[in-house]
Amino acid sequence: MKLARWAAALVLIAGGSCFYRMLAPYAGFGQEIFVDIPHGTTSQGMARMLADAGVVRSPLDFTAARLLAHTRVLQAGEYRFNRAASPIEVVRRIARGDVFYYLLVVPEGKNMFDIGAAAEQLGLFSADQFVAAAHDPSLIRDLDPKAPSLEGYLFPNTYRVGRHTTPEMLARQMTTKFREVWRSLGTTADVHDTVTLASMVEREGKLAEERPEIAAVFENRLRIGMKLDCDPTTIYAALLRNSYRGTIYRSDLQSTDPYNTYQHAGLPPGPIANPGLASLRAVLGPADSAALYFVLRPDGSGGHQFSATIAEHDKAVARYHRAIHQ
Repeated sequence: MKLARWAAALVLIAGGSCFYRMLAPYAGFGQEIFVDIPHGTTSQGMARMLADAGVVRSPLDFTAARLLAHTRVLQAGEYRFNRAASPIEVVRRIARGDVFYYLLVVPEGKNMFDIGAAAEQLGLFSADQFVAAAHDPSLIRDLDPKAPSLEGYLFPNTYRVGRHTTPEMLARQMTTKFREVWRSLGTTADVHDTVTLASMVEREGKLAEERPEIAAVFENRLRIGMKLDCDPTTIYAALLRNSYRGTIYRSDLQSTDPYNTYQHAGLPPGPIANPGLASLRAVLGPADSAALYFVLRPDGSGGHQFSATIAEHDKAVARYHRAIHQ
């Protein structure tokens, strides 16, 4: 009888010890580590990988925790561990698919250089690597045979990217999103001209409600063969030459670069930035306006004064200069 009681006590102690071990945090690593679990990895393989990385004490701990948590499905992916965690917590994270990723936020109107810089800041890859990938238009060539690069088709959005995301993978994600948005518009308009003009509208129009009016100005100018005189195209030309100095100089305005709309009538060879949905819609449905000119209002709102004649425009420009020099 006494032996039976001792045996029961030992079972309880062992069970309690095992239960405590499943709930006790453990970290056999010094700084944050990443465990990349490939698709097709068995649960035993996962257990060994996690134990080798110091996430759990032993493969047996992970296996026991999985049984205790009644978890059947475990998800592949890359997991980051930066603090001690119990085997139960580790199992639940992998069952949820709580994989590690960065959020890359790309606002409307950013260009390939901006996107590359943002990716570099996250530590994904260098800005130059992304710009080099974006200069290859093959991902969008079927949709726009005239595209000189992927500029305009790197759709603004928030993207989940991993440590192993390459510039080419990111470019594919972004162009895939563009295709989805373009299809949703249900238009038969020429994609090259639409996106090119929308990129200019995006860069000029800070206020969403003004974009159809800005689109109308550009459309009116194109119709009569008038140069577009769009400052952002001049800046983009300088960016492509790696000569942009933070402001527009006379030499930039006098450049014969095909993107410089102060020197060449018509649209530039391609988009100068990546427009959002609102700018695409503005180009597809411009305002009913006779305006040919616009200039910033001096009230700091980001809005513009639109004019149909050069005389009206000159007065608006004079008012702007008087206000900012007061």
